[in-house]
Amino acid sequence: MEERGKRSFWEVMDDIDRRIIFVILGVVVAIPLLISVGSEIPPTAPVISAHESVETLEAGDYLMVSIDFDATSAPELMPMLHSVLRQAFEKEVKVVMLGHIAIGLPLGHAALEQIAAEYDAEYGVDYVDLGYRPGYIAVMIAMGREIEDIFGTDYQGTPIREMPITKDLHSYSDIDLLFGFEHGAVIDYWVRYAQARFDQRMTFGTTAVMAPDAYPYLQSGQIEGLVGGLKGAAEYETLIGQPGLGTRGMPAQEWGHLLVIGFIVMGNLGYFFTRRKRKAAGGAA
Repeated sequence: MEERGKRSFWEVMDDIDRRIIFVILGVVVAIPLLISVGSEIPPTAPVISAHESVETLEAGDYLMVSIDFDATSAPELMPMLHSVLRQAFEKEVKVVMLGHIAIGLPLGHAALEQIAAEYDAEYGVDYVDLGYRPGYIAVMIAMGREIEDIFGTDYQGTPIREMPITKDLHSYSDIDLLFGFEHGAVIDYWVRYAQARFDQRMTFGTTAVMAPDAYPYLQSGQIEGLVGGLKGAAEYETLIGQPGLGTRGMPAQEWGHLLVIGFIVMGNLGYFFTRRKRKAAGGAA
């Protein structure tokens, strides 16, 4: 007991239970979300370009939204999906949703229904969910010829020719803009097959870790804009004037990063001081 009372602050920190660290991190991240700490994030050029690509659409134009992510990337991509859908419905643009990751499509569909309800949009007239078909390369190529060949029905099994929104929808030539939400390599295939082969206009939202891989497409002009990660989502919310999960999530992300950096600094300081004390104790012996 006496020896324990002589332990230094750094030795105590060295033995701290990692669960305590997780709890502290959870509290620090939760505080800005619970009290709605957030501010507008100045938009950067790639996000402005993405926003402008949707702004060029007119009432009655077609925006194809591709859900190419799952729940693991939803915190980054769902906020930007909400913003793009709000912008589209505000402009009375027709939204056609599909996806190449089956387990992510329910997330996209839920967002589509939620935002459509905010604008009193009607399914089959103002928006539609075509669902999922396996083999995304074959799907992308087939859509350049005849969409009905690969998407003969929507996700509910309703023939697309029986719905006003898709009655005259045949190929990429009828799609005014494709906006893909990506957490993996599907973006590469969209560019290779839909853009390079059929000259489809496209813009993308990606996870932060995927954004660097997408910048060459932006710089070459193959895509018109790029929204990267939670920060990009917050910037997009600033542009449409509707702060949401992206704006609220940025302070939580920043506070969490600062705390982790603080723990790293403390850990290194603790290692330095405890090592020096052990050396001193060994020399004294």
